[in-house]
Amino acid sequence: MALSSWTQWLINPRRNWLARQHMKAVSKRLRNYGLRYDDLYDPYYDLDIKEALARLPREVVDARNQRLKRAMDLSMKHEYLPEDLQVVSLFLAFRFR
Repeated sequence: MALSSWTQWLINPRRNWLARQHMKAVSKRLRNYGLRYDDLYDPYYDLDIKEALARLPREVVDARNQRLKRAMDLSMKHEYLPEDLQVVSLFLAFRFR
């Protein structure tokens, strides 16, 4: 079932200020573990995400998988990534949108 246009507007960070603020807050928390907001997309849940990951260069997908593994390891150890490693490189800021 498709979402109504109002619901789509409500959850779209490009259109809704509150959704944008929520995205920024979540992104800040994810950086503590070395993740990016785009890393939350699940390829098993959405076939479009799976196709997008298949089209990306291999080194980008490998870097994403490495970030996910590192985040799980840090989470199990109840630690955060050091501040100097939390900086996200703009060079690798690929988007699925």
